[in-house]
Amino acid sequence: MSAQRARIGVLGGTFDPIHHGHLAAASEVCAALRLDQVLIVPTATQPFKRDSVTASPAHRVAMSVKAVRNDARFSVSTVDVDRGGVTYTIDTLRDLSAQYPDADLFFITGADSLARLAEWKDTDQLGELAQFVGVTRAGHSFPQLETTHRVVEVPSLAISSTDVRRRVRAGAPIRYLVPASVADYIATHELYLGGLDD
Repeated sequence: MSAQRARIGVLGGTFDPIHHGHLAAASEVCAALRLDQVLIVPTATQPFKRDSVTASPAHRVAMSVKAVRNDARFSVSTVDVDRGGVTYTIDTLRDLSAQYPDADLFFITGADSLARLAEWKDTDQLGELAQFVGVTRAGHSFPQLETTHRVVEVPSLAISSTDVRRRVRAGAPIRYLVPASVADYIATHELYLGGLDD
């Protein structure tokens, strides 16, 4: 009898910075799908945000590591940052499939993004590498989603990385929007004090 395959979630994103909304989504999907582990995967450069100014990959990885260090279910993968260039989900999943050949991968994304999966690079191959899971706030539905995709409701948290960055520039508090260790890191390294978001 063969060993049971591990079930690994993959939550990719810019994480600029990582916040409690990201962590809540990872936690809810982990519980709902009985995952063994969730990988937090910071992007190198998002294809839809090529002209945006972000904190360096090193800073975004460091904040992600601090955010998940006390939760044994979560770990950070630098597969996209190590590869560099523009991050496409197909490349992320190919690399992770090679790293975890005995695991089933579950790619976690917003349900609104999942509804546009046909626009993603090499979309015809994505389903061969992972099952896709959309996360949404309670009360939101996406009837255009294929029935093969799972949707998990996450307790509504109106937190966005854009808002966190704007609050830092305005001198407004961000504690309780991001883990305390991330807030401390942002302050120590004086991140997000200059520049404007689109």
